[in-house]
Amino acid sequence: MSTLNFDHVKVGDTLPPLTLAPIDRTTLALFAGASGDHNAVHIDLDFARRSGMPDVIAHGMLSMAYLGRLLNCWVDQRQLRQFGVRFVGITHLGHQITCSGRVVEKFEADGERRVKVEIQTANQYGEPRVLGDAVVAL
Repeated sequence: MSTLNFDHVKVGDTLPPLTLAPIDRTTLALFAGASGDHNAVHIDLDFARRSGMPDVIAHGMLSMAYLGRLLNCWVDQRQLRQFGVRFVGITHLGHQITCSGRVVEKFEADGERRVKVEIQTANQYGEPRVLGDAVVAL
């Protein structure tokens, strides 16, 4: 994480991408334990198949956590003012997720200089899985 200066950040600047290891069962089990989300579609192959999935799928909140990690690699978490996402696709086992972001606005609010960034996760095929935005004080 580097110290960013509002005057040097420009609309269109990109955040350093974060590419993660492919999603595997261990990751899902560990996230289920850490988050308390033991929904069977994320950890039980038989249940996932009965639900029409070829296998278990990743937690949506795991992808949001990855985007939080992207932001916290860019700025200190104390600078985060807003963070929201919407889930637009399923992350399957074996998907290799890359998180990315781009500055889309600079403004002042509540006596702070802030930037708005659009963020997303995409799989190895370039298909967006989670879209969101965040506001960061610089």
